[in-house]
Amino acid sequence: MPEFGENFQFTRPDFGKSPIQFLTEVKTELSKVSWPSRDQVVKLTLVVIAVSALVGVYLGSLDYVFAKAIEIVLSKR
Repeated sequence: MPEFGENFQFTRPDFGKSPIQFLTEVKTELSKVSWPSRDQVVKLTLVVIAVSALVGVYLGSLDYVFAKAIEIVLSKR
């Protein structure tokens, strides 16, 4: 990963000069990417779905408990 020093500056792509050159550079950079295998994508997708479901159940449970607690407190007034 590159170090971001004092002189580092993000640059914008210059589409106006040569769109063909820009697209060629994009293709070159994308060929350098280490893409995950199909098996990795499927496994990690299942992990994301499972964790999302668990967090949803946890937050839903907390919501239910707090709603009931507030209901009990307010009904005793």
